[in-house]
Amino acid sequence: MNRTYPQRRSMDATSLGSTVSMLSREEKDACCGCSRKCVCVIGVILILMMIIAAAIVCSVLLALPARTPESRYCLTSANYTGFLCDDRKTCLLPSQVCNSAVDCGNGEDEATSLCSNLPENLPGYLIFRCGNPQFWIYSNLKCNGINNCGDCSDESASLASCSSCPSNWWACTPVLYQYCYCIPTSLCRNGVQDCANWSDEYVCK
Repeated sequence: MNRTYPQRRSMDATSLGSTVSMLSREEKDACCGCSRKCVCVIGVILILMMIIAAAIVCSVLLALPARTPESRYCLTSANYTGFLCDDRKTCLLPSQVCNSAVDCGNGEDEATSLCSNLPENLPGYLIFRCGNPQFWIYSNLKCNGINNCGDCSDESASLASCSSCPSNWWACTPVLYQYCYCIPTSLCRNGVQDCANWSDEYVCK
């Protein structure tokens, strides 16, 4: 009895190479298609993320309040309106600003932006305009009994909002133009007329 065996399909080198080459092209095309799709998807996602991030940044920036100029307003220990240094603790008297002496740690009290054009560059609360608008003084020098303006406008109740004479001062019409409406009590009974009515020598104690 003769046995027959199924014959194996023979592949020559040419057909095998052709098949492998075909598979390689198909696989390559499949991979390339996948890569292109992935690149496109990733690109779209990145663009969307950038748009969202830009929108968030814009909304945050628009929501922020406008920055106001830094305030230097403060009150000194003697209750004078003063100039606040960068340390946010030191409060200078107005007359310590632009006096050619550095009193703030960073020298901001002598900054060119403040001192180059006096008094226009100074905050209004640091100065007092005299009755004669050509003259001005630092605001802490008004109502101190001294005629700093030269016309006594800095000691006036109506112009400078001054009250009665400071403590240890005597109210009278001074003889010396240095004073306006009072004299220091240290001048009382000193043998010299300092008040027009001589009250400094006979009444003042």
